[in-house]
Amino acid sequence: MTSFVGRHRELTELAGLLAAARLVTVTGPGGVGKSRLALRAAARAAGAFPDGTRLVELSAVQDPLLLGHAVLEALRLTDGTARPPLDVLTEQLAGQRLLIVLDGCEHLVPACAELTEALLRALPGLRVLATSRAELRAAGEHLYTLAPLPVGPVLPGPLPDAVRLFADRARAAVPGFEVTPANAGGIAQLCRRLDGIPLAVELAAGRLRALSVEQITARLDDRFRLLTGGSRTALPRHQTLRTTIGWSHELCTVQERLLWARLSVFAGVFDLEAAEYVCAGGGLEPDDLLDLVSELVGKSVVLREESPFGVRFRLLDTLREYGLHWLRAAGEERQLLRRHRDWYLGVATWGEVEWFGPRQAETAERTGLAHANLRAALEFCLAEPGEEQLALLLAGTLWFYWVGCGHLGEGRHWLDRALALAPEPTEARAKALWVTGYMATLQGDLPAARPALEECRRQALDTGDDRALAYAVHRQGCAALIGDEPVRAAELFEEALWHYRTIGELNSNVLMAMFELGIAYLFQGDRESGELWLARVRELCEEHGEQWAYAYGLYALAYSHWMNGEVRLARAQARESVRLNHLFHDLLGIVLAIDLLALLETEPTGPGTPGDLREARVLQGAAHRIWQAVGKPFFGSRTFNGPHRDCEERARIGLTEQEFADCFALGTRLDLDAAVHRALGGDGRPDGPGPLPGPRAAPPAPQPAPVGNS
Repeated sequence: MTSFVGRHRELTELAGLLAAARLVTVTGPGGVGKSRLALRAAARAAGAFPDGTRLVELSAVQDPLLLGHAVLEALRLTDGTARPPLDVLTEQLAGQRLLIVLDGCEHLVPACAELTEALLRALPGLRVLATSRAELRAAGEHLYTLAPLPVGPVLPGPLPDAVRLFADRARAAVPGFEVTPANAGGIAQLCRRLDGIPLAVELAAGRLRALSVEQITARLDDRFRLLTGGSRTALPRHQTLRTTIGWSHELCTVQERLLWARLSVFAGVFDLEAAEYVCAGGGLEPDDLLDLVSELVGKSVVLREESPFGVRFRLLDTLREYGLHWLRAAGEERQLLRRHRDWYLGVATWGEVEWFGPRQAETAERTGLAHANLRAALEFCLAEPGEEQLALLLAGTLWFYWVGCGHLGEGRHWLDRALALAPEPTEARAKALWVTGYMATLQGDLPAARPALEECRRQALDTGDDRALAYAVHRQGCAALIGDEPVRAAELFEEALWHYRTIGELNSNVLMAMFELGIAYLFQGDRESGELWLARVRELCEEHGEQWAYAYGLYALAYSHWMNGEVRLARAQARESVRLNHLFHDLLGIVLAIDLLALLETEPTGPGTPGDLREARVLQGAAHRIWQAVGKPFFGSRTFNGPHRDCEERARIGLTEQEFADCFALGTRLDLDAAVHRALGGDGRPDGPGPLPGPRAAPPAPQPAPVGNS
C-alpha cells in the first residue's frame, strides 16, 4: 500500500543467498523492515520457482501446535486430515520447486526450526525464506542481518534512504511536503536519532500533522532521556524502537493510550463494533470509540483495512505487544480477554444460526476474517482455569466452520484439548462429542468417531438431553453409512429425524440427515425412496435459501440420475455441486462431485458420441490430490468408492497404459482452483442443460450479539 524505498544492495545480496542456500533467515530488530524486504526478494525470485512462492504470516498463530495448520492454510492445502500436518505437507509438496516465506517466526522459533528442517530434508525442491528477530538455528540456515536504513550526508547528491522514506511518508501526512536545503539537516538529524529504523521513521513522519520537524526532534530527545535515564547511546536497536513507540504512546491522549492497551487483546483484524464492545467502559464511553479509533489510525498506531464487510482495523505486532505491556500493568488483561472471548463466542453463535439460511457464504467469509481472534478466544478458555466449559461450547459451536469451510483438522485439535480438560457430563461436552465424532467420521477415522458418538448418546440418555441424543444418533448413522452398512445407517437416520421432528429442530444438520438417508436408500438400490428424501432436501433448501446442504443434495441427485441413465442432467447437477461447495471451500463436497464427474465423462454424450476417457482420468487425478487434504479417500468406504472404481476400470480398458498414467498425472498437478475450473467445463466443453434454480438471495445481515458472562 506504500512505496518500497531503497534496499537495492540488500535485495541483491539476499537474491544471491536464496540462489545458494535452501534456508535463509532475515534477522534484525522489530520494525527494521524484514517482512518488506523478504516479500520484495521473494517477488523478484519468483521466476526461479515454477511451482510458485507462498507467504505464511505467523503473527496471529500463538500455539506452536497450530504452526503446521497455518502453513497448510496459507498454501491452500487445508488442514482437513487426521494425519499430522507435516505428513500432509511433505506428500502434497513432493516434487515441487517452491519458495515459502515464513514471516514473523520469533514467537515460534523452536516449532519453526523443527518444521522447516523436516520439510527441507523431505522436499529437495523447497526453499524457505524466513523473517525473525532471532535466528532459527536450524540445519543449513544462512542468516542475513538487516541493518537500518542509511542516513548519510544530505544534499547535495541523492537523498539517503532513511530521508527518502521520511519524505515519502511525510507527503502522505502533509501533501506537498518536500525536502529542501532549509529542512534537510533537521530531517537527517531526526532520522539519525531514530537510527534509520523504518518503523520509527514512519511514525515520526506521521507526527507532521501536528508538529514541525524541529519540534518532533525536540520531543524525541525528551522521550529518549525519559526512557533511558539520560543514556541515549547505550541501548541496542530494539530498545531504540521501543523508545520510539513509547514516544508515540506519550503523544497520545490518556483515552487513546487506554484504548491502545485494550485493543492489544485482538489478534488479527477487528471491526469497530468489536472494539466498542470489548474496550468500552472504565474511562472509555462507547460513543467516543469511533473518534478514538480514528485518532489512533491517524497516528499510525492502528492500521485501517478494507474488507467485503466494511472497514477493519489491526495493530502492528510490535505496537500490539507494547499495548499489551500497559494493559497488564493496569491489571486489566484478564477482564479484557474475557470480554474478547464473549464477543467472539457471540460471533460463533451468530454464525451457527446464520449458517442455516441465505447468508451462508457471507457467514463463511465473516468467520474466516475472525479466525485469528477465534483462535485467541479458544486459547484463553483453555489456559484460564474455570473456562473449560466455554472452550467446549465455542469449539463445538464452530462446527459449521470446521466442517463446512475446510478446517476439520484444526477443529479436532481444539475439541480434543477441550474434551480432555472438561470430563464432566455437561450439555457443552455432549455437543463437543458429537461434533468431534462427526469430523472424525468425515476423515474416515471411525476408531475415534464411534467411541465419541456412543459416549454422547449414553450421556444424552442419562441426562435427558433430547437434542444431544438426536445429534448422536444422526452421526452414528453417518458412521454406519461410511462403514458400508446402508441398512443400519437408514435406520439410524430415520430415528434421528424422528427426534429432530419431536424437538422441533430444523437446520443444516437436519437437512444433511435427510440427504444422508436418501444416499443410504440409493446405496441399497431403492432409488424411489432415495429420490423422495432428496427432493425434500432440495425443497427445504430452496425455501430457506440454504446452499451447503443443497450442494450435497445435488451431488446425490446427480448420482441417482446417473443410475437412471440421465447423464446430461447428472453432469449439470454434479457441476453445480462443485460450484457451490467451492464457495465455502468445502473440500469434501468438491472432491465427491469431481469424482462423480469423472465417471460421467466416461458415458456417451449422445448417439455415436463416446465418452472422454482421457478427461475422466484427468479429473480422477485432480480428485486424488484433493483427497490427500481431506483424509481417507471416500472415507475408506467401499460403497462411496464404487463410482471411482467403475470409472477407473472403464478408463483402463479404453486407454493405453501410457495414456492412463499420463492423464492421471496431469490431474494431480492441478491446484484446487484449476481442478474446479476444469470440472465446471472450463476446458470448453458444454456445461449441460443450463443453470439450476438456486436458493434465494440474502437480506442484510444482523450484527452478532456477544455471548458470555462478563
